[in-house]
Amino acid sequence: MVQDFKDMPDIAVEFLNYMLTIKNKSIKTIQEYYYDLRTFFRYIKVTKYNANEKDFEDIQVNDISLDDIKKIDLTDLYSYMAFVSRDRDNTAVTRARKVASLKSFYKYLHTKLKFIEYNPAAELDSPKIVKRLPRYLNLDESVQLLNSVDGKKNVERDFAILVLFLNCGLRLSELVGINVNHIRGDTLTVIGKGNKERTVYLNQACKDAIAAYLDKRNKMMNIKDPKALFLSERKTRISPKTVQYLVKKYIQASGLDPDKYSPHKLRHTAATLMYKHGHVDIRALQAILGHESIATTEIYTHIDEEHLRQAVQSNPLSSIKPKEKTGNP
Repeated sequence: MVQDFKDMPDIAVEFLNYMLTIKNKSIKTIQEYYYDLRTFFRYIKVTKYNANEKDFEDIQVNDISLDDIKKIDLTDLYSYMAFVSRDRDNTAVTRARKVASLKSFYKYLHTKLKFIEYNPAAELDSPKIVKRLPRYLNLDESVQLLNSVDGKKNVERDFAILVLFLNCGLRLSELVGINVNHIRGDTLTVIGKGNKERTVYLNQACKDAIAAYLDKRNKMMNIKDPKALFLSERKTRISPKTVQYLVKKYIQASGLDPDKYSPHKLRHTAATLMYKHGHVDIRALQAILGHESIATTEIYTHIDEEHLRQAVQSNPLSSIKPKEKTGNP
């Protein structure tokens, strides 16, 4: 739930509402902008207006004016980035997000409202992030996970959830948001990031799993949320927390490490299996996953490159060294 932003300067409130209602950013993104800007304004109060740094989390920033913001230059921004790195132990990923938040805010002031003549954030560099290959299940482990679904309760529901994750690469928010009428034949409509709608095509495993679950679901009485596809034991829409719990439960039941895998790792698994075993074109994979940028999808090509690198290194001749020469040169 988005906060009312009463503790923020008026210009920041206007920016957050603009990003939410006009730019259609997700609630999660708006919350990140809110926290990042509030931390930034608190830092400005400490460095320029002698606020007590010991009470950092309690510093009020709603009195910061546009004139105050106009006095901030690139040096202040870099000083702030050093502060969040040194004093708040922010990782490179978190600092990069803070840079993005500042860039969006200052772009709004400079380009959209034309309230400032100079945009200092335009020259603010983002910290370099070391890209790591996403963790995923291999084919055998994926089958092992599906075979682990057992028990007296919710077997059909839980199996259908895992099948959709592993075959369609859905986000957690997309899965819990599915309504019954979103399924038509072999197509599923999901609402992705930024409330963007996309069509996901269902293979036979998905159709069979959904049909088995619906057969069980349609016999339920007193359903409190009839639109929702996946229901909790209370017969309301299943929550993200419940889905996270059941994924961990079956990961552990299949003999894998529950601390290493999550619903998002199952999304990585689906993408990796499609790319490595299904030979899916990278553009098609981008559409399936709902990535706005092809660069986000290209990480799965890196996975394949790593597979090739390991294949070469596993060659039995890889450890052969040249024979040492003997005798006089």
